[in-house]
Amino acid sequence: MRRLLIIGIGAGDPEQVTVQAINALNQADVFFVIDKGAGKQELTAIRQEICERYIENGSYRMVHAADPQRDRGAARYGQAVAEWRRQRAEIYQRLIRDELGDGECGAFLVWGDPALYDSTLAIIEQIVADGALELDYEVIPGISSVQALAARHRVSLTQVGKPVHITTGRRLAEGFPEHSDDVVVMLDASCSFTDVAADGLDIYWGAYLGTMDEILVSGKLADVTDQIQAARGAARARKGWIMDTYLLRRTSRQ
Repeated sequence: MRRLLIIGIGAGDPEQVTVQAINALNQADVFFVIDKGAGKQELTAIRQEICERYIENGSYRMVHAADPQRDRGAARYGQAVAEWRRQRAEIYQRLIRDELGDGECGAFLVWGDPALYDSTLAIIEQIVADGALELDYEVIPGISSVQALAARHRVSLTQVGKPVHITTGRRLAEGFPEHSDDVVVMLDASCSFTDVAADGLDIYWGAYLGTMDEILVSGKLADVTDQIQAARGAARARKGWIMDTYLLRRTSRQ
């Protein structure tokens, strides 16, 4: 039987890789790397650095495949994501079938934590459910960008007796979640924090968390909105990509 490890490798800092993840890295014969294009080679380079730093046996091999393009302009967002995941599932299935021998161990290195804002686990579950491959898999948790964000800003994600709400920029644009005082937003390409009433809100924003290019901004939302937009635009123009996360915290109810 083929064995697969889905390993969370943290938000970008190689020193955030857990001991459990290091032990898992040293079990893998094959690492599957999904390349996201020339503009994001840095993401592949960090994965390579993590392997070189922590794997004691140099006999492992890397297998690369191009990530399918997602139609981000599609009117039906859910259908576009489903089609993109279907194409990814075909690629993952082919890689595992052709590159991973019976009795070998393969691994996907997942940015952050595999259980939060990542499709790898869902795609592997789909492959197993389809019955196309006999596969045993294990999930290794990692430090997410949400955790890294809170640590870098030296804040707690929750307040006493209150929940934290994790959402997307697309959802935030529909309105600040009712009955929530603490809202974490991940990968907001449209700066949807500009669509909510800024009065009584603080923001803790971070991009490229854990890397040499890390950017942190915090303060009253009304005061730092322009600063965040400018920093985000300049960073994206310079690097060609950006990964950012932020916490919106209500300091007073209207």
